[in-house]
Amino acid sequence: MWLFPGVAAAVALAFAALLTRRFLRSRRSYLAFWAAALGMYAVASAVVALGALDGWTPAEFRVYWAVGAVLNVPFLAQGELDLLVRNRVVRSILYVVLVFVTAYTIARVRTAGVVDAALAEDLPSGKEVFGDGTPAHRLPQLVAIPAYLVLVAGALWSAWRMRGAPELRDRFVGTILIALGATVIATFGSAFAAIGLLVPFSLALLGGVSVMFWGFLRASRRSSPRERSAAGAQAVRR
Repeated sequence: MWLFPGVAAAVALAFAALLTRRFLRSRRSYLAFWAAALGMYAVASAVVALGALDGWTPAEFRVYWAVGAVLNVPFLAQGELDLLVRNRVVRSILYVVLVFVTAYTIARVRTAGVVDAALAEDLPSGKEVFGDGTPAHRLPQLVAIPAYLVLVAGALWSAWRMRGAPELRDRFVGTILIALGATVIATFGSAFAAIGLLVPFSLALLGGVSVMFWGFLRASRRSSPRERSAAGAQAVRR
């Protein structure tokens, strides 16, 4: 029961480490946001593994809910926006919004009442733990879902702009894979979490983060000399 979320945590941690290393080399802000998001994903997956292994505590569920169900998505979305938005004023406003969302989420989850009996499940649901319709329970709807839509829209827009360019083929495919991995987590992961199915939920976590990792590695590949040559020839014809 704990194996799949444990492996998902390991994959997410490796992904976060790679992003951090590349950020330290390039100082590109989007890498820092993605590294933070994948670090949250690793922590949340590790907490799920612990909960499956020895039972859930209120503190563990609060951490899982805050960083896994809510905050990692807006950090991923902010990274995507950093790639697309060049205006410094707009980016500064987005940073302020992200800080506010982070502080609001932490405050709501930290102070929310918890139904201890609901923690006896292998995978407790936020609806049962916090109560249906409470501010903590509604956070994914208010924060994570809009952020997911921004992330996927930004990724698809980036892919659309790269279509048909041979030298950008890897980036195009990688961007599509990143959007696909995020969608696996947002749809299948959320659905299985809502009904408390731990194994399918864990497989969705592992599958989604693995596809995102694959997509990032594919997008980061350098184009081959043949592709660069084809791109140059195409530019000359134009």
